[in-house]
Formats: sequence, C-alpha cells, structure tokens
Amino acid sequence: MVSPVSSKYSIYQTDSKIRAEGIIKENAPMRLRMEAFVKDLQKKICEGIEEVDGKGKFVCSTWERPEFGGEGLTYVLSDGDVMEKAGVAVSVIYSELTPEAVRQMREDRGKDIDAEGVVPFFVTGISLVMHAKNPNAPTVHLNYRYFEVMNSDGTPKLWWFGGGADLTPVYLYEEDAIHFHKIYKEGCDLFDKSYYPKMKKACDRYFLNIHRGECRGIGGVFFDDFNSKPAEEIFSFAKELGYRFLPSYVPILKKRKDMPFDDEMVRWQQIRRGRYVEFNLLWDRGTKFGLSSPCSRVESILMTLPLTARWEYMHEPEPESKEAELLKVLKNPRDWVPL
Repeated sequence: MVSPVSSKYSIYQTDSKIRAEGIIKENAPMRLRMEAFVKDLQKKICEGIEEVDGKGKFVCSTWERPEFGGEGLTYVLSDGDVMEKAGVAVSVIYSELTPEAVRQMREDRGKDIDAEGVVPFFVTGISLVMHAKNPNAPTVHLNYRYFEVMNSDGTPKLWWFGGGADLTPVYLYEEDAIHFHKIYKEGCDLFDKSYYPKMKKACDRYFLNIHRGECRGIGGVFFDDFNSKPAEEIFSFAKELGYRFLPSYVPILKKRKDMPFDDEMVRWQQIRRGRYVEFNLLWDRGTKFGLSSPCSRVESILMTLPLTARWEYMHEPEPESKEAELLKVLKNPRDWVPL
C-alpha cells in the first residue's frame, strides 16, 4: 500500500507499521486480522477454481487509495474451459463518511455517531461471483466483510460483520441445493444452532428482486450488522463459513460442467443472468455503498456482472417445463435441509 498523500488522521500509518512486521498477530486490531483472512481466502479460492477449470487463469489487477490509504486486489478469470467469468475481489478501505452517509447510518444502526466533523471508517471484505459456461452449472456469490467506524485514535466506535454465500441455478437440481445448504448449516451449527434458520431466511429476504416478486436464486446464508456476540467469536464464525466455499461449490461445478446443453438452454441462462443484473444494480446495498464511496473503483464494484445477459419483453417459461420449475421455487423459497 502507498502512504496517503493527505490524511486527517494517522490510523492508516499506524496500521501500516504493523503490516510491515510481516505477521499479523492475535493481538493486532481486528481490522488487520480480517484483512489477512480475506486475502488468504481469495488466494485459496482462486487456486481451487483454476484447478477445476483447467484452462483459465485469474489475472490480478491492483489499485490503491492515495487520499486516505487502502488497496484492492481484483482477480478475474474470463473465457476458461468451465468458467465464462469468475471474479474474486478484496478491498481494504480507509476513508471518511460523508454527512449523508452518517445520517443514513444513524437511522440504520449508529445512533451515537456524531454527524459533525471527521468520521473515519474502515472496511475490508471479499466478494466473488462466478458465472459458468454450462447452463446446468449454477452461478454462485460470496461476500464477507468487516466494518468499523473509528475514533480518532483508531479504536472502534462502532463495528459489525456481514456476509454469507448463496447459489443461483439456471436449472434446478435439488441435490445441488441440498448439498450447498448442508455445508453451510453444518458450519453454522458449530457455533449456534439458531444461526442457520435465521440466516437462511435472511438470505431469502435479502436476495429478492422485489419488483418481480422472485428470489435471485435458491439462497444460502446471509448476515449483516452482526455485533451481538464478541468480535472474536464472530470472526471465527466468518472464517469457518468462508473456508467452506470450495467444498460447497466445487462438487456441484464438477458434476454439472460437462453436461450436454443446447441453444434454448443458453437463452434461458441469459434471461436468468438479466435478473441477476437487475438485483445487483437495483437492490444490492453493497453495490450502492461502493458506488457512493469516495474514490470508489467502479471496475471492481461491477466485476460481479456477467459478460452477457438478455432481457425479453414479457417472457414466461412454458408451463410444466424445467424453466417453470425453477421459477416456482424462486417465487416460493423452500427449506432444503431440516431446520
């Protein structure tokens, strides 16, 4: 990371000294340990997907935030044997909340945030979306993040974790949905058996194209504004779920990547991708926050969008077709594993 050209506080410089030591220790600030985790997870996921694809390789682009400090690492694989487009992005952001952002945050969660003066914040996270070539293979999304509103000395004034993973099939295979949900339920149950039922329902509620009355996919787990347990416990939970991504998705990908398909299936895949784009641009809070943040990198924020998509006026699938079967589930979310 480069040093900020101009900074109203020294939090970034202090953190940079800790990074320079080479090892983030257990007593380091949570923001630095979360940063180290998402970078390690990014590396492992890219290696795992490259192994399945065989041909495609992730290309890394980096960016820096000279005004306040921070960086981004965006890895994208395009036109592989298996993946049409796969992106895994990590961001590390030091910045200041705008007055508008402070007002919104006070309404949502931060009643005690002073709207006057400098309000430094930090956020780090990993976000990925993977679009396979074969319509039988589902799209998948993952996101884990940590947010701090900081005092001037770098101590947290307000903090929370968020994240989860969800599956968006083009064609419904019930065994895939069960496998995906089972992996994450087992991870949730290691910490609290109430997590999965709550986070599964939260996922169905969040990834909803409200204007169409249908979910984006068949769900997974989702949590946000999570600070009701000790930070150390939530951090361990986020790591557990994060490292479950490859075992949740790779077996499905391997099973579906070589199945036969035809042009009509690709057409339906393009239509479903259009619905994916609609959610990301209209409803996703992360996209809106990223685009409204100072010095935002648009290329990394919109990395999640597919290479191609399709919109057809008044399109409806044939009754009793496989396409209609998927749509039925998207309009009426199901429980894939016992709660």
